[in-house]
Formats: sequence, C-alpha cells, structure tokens
Amino acid sequence: MEDTVTVTVAYGSTKHFITIPRLDGNEPVVKDLSEALVQATGVPVSAQKLIYKGKSLKEMEERLSSYGIKQGCKLMMIGKRNSPEEESELKKLKDIEKSVEQTAKKLEKVDGELTGLKNGFLAKDLQTEALVKLDHRVKVASEQFMKILEQVDSMMLPENFSDCRMKKKGLVETVQGFLAQCDKIEAGILDHLAKIQSKNMALADF
Repeated sequence: MEDTVTVTVAYGSTKHFITIPRLDGNEPVVKDLSEALVQATGVPVSAQKLIYKGKSLKEMEERLSSYGIKQGCKLMMIGKRNSPEEESELKKLKDIEKSVEQTAKKLEKVDGELTGLKNGFLAKDLQTEALVKLDHRVKVASEQFMKILEQVDSMMLPENFSDCRMKKKGLVETVQGFLAQCDKIEAGILDHLAKIQSKNMALADF
C-alpha cells in the first residue's frame, strides 16, 4: 500500500494535484482532501462542494476509497473563496493565535520549572525566591491571556463570516483553557510555598 494518494481536482479553469498522506497507515477521508484543498485554493471547507463521477462527497469522515476514489482519480470542486474582508479578519485571528502560542510556551516553561523545584532541583534556601519569581511569571501570562481574550471578544464579525466565527470560537475556548491552567499552576506554587514556610516554622520551633 502506498503512503500517499494523489488526485487531480479541477477548480474553475485550474487543475490542482493534491497529495494526501496515509497517517498511521489509515486511509484518507474526505476531510483530509477538503483541508488540503483549503491550502491549495483558499476555498474554506464550509464553502466547498466536491464532486466525483457526478456524486457529491458529503460525508467528511467517509474514506475516499468508499467513493471509489484512488490514486490518479479526477474530481471537481465548486465553491467561493472568502471575501477580502473576511480574509483580513482571518489574518487578524491567525496573528492572535500566534501570540497565544508564544504565551503558552512561556507558561509551559514555568510549569516545567515548578516541577523541577518540587523534585528538589534547587537548594531549599533558594526555593522561596524562585517560587515568588515563578508566581510573577504566571501572573504576567494570565494578564496576557486576559488581554487576548478581550481582543478576540471585541471583534465584531458578520453572520456570513462562518470561517472567522468558527476560528474565533475555537480561540476563545483555547485561551479559557490556558487561563484555567494559569490558575492551576499558581495554586501549585502557593501550595509549595506554604509547605516550605511550614517546614521553616517547624525548624524554628525546633
């Protein structure tokens, strides 16, 4: 079995040669082809109509082979690209997505350092100062996520900008997830600080 399936898709007067990999040996489904066509043509999945031998491919999770599509087959696609206005809003959302990823990486680093501290990778007398610094970094990340959330929330998107609205919804959910992670990490920092302080008090009493 080949690792990829290549098909020809006619869109308007242009022919696109689309190669879809078999991920983990799984047969490609309609969704895989559809997503590859977004990259090739700029037509969003929601606006695509894929046709093979007069039949419309409607089931996204259906295997291409179940429609009789195999290596070298020719298909047709009908659909409109997003308007320049929607593309402009999509670009804004993609830029915001990048800043979410950058802030998430900083948060991941803090989480890793906290795990190291809990495992005793730092002398006990230096831990309190290190934890206070980590707490500050979590607060900064949390503030950045809040600003991003406000930025996304303030975007007014028309009803027909379905791609944008979907991306906006996904971004809001992602950021809310990271904010919950910030709270969890901060709780872990405060918990570890409390343990150190109670140990120090016990030693002082001793």
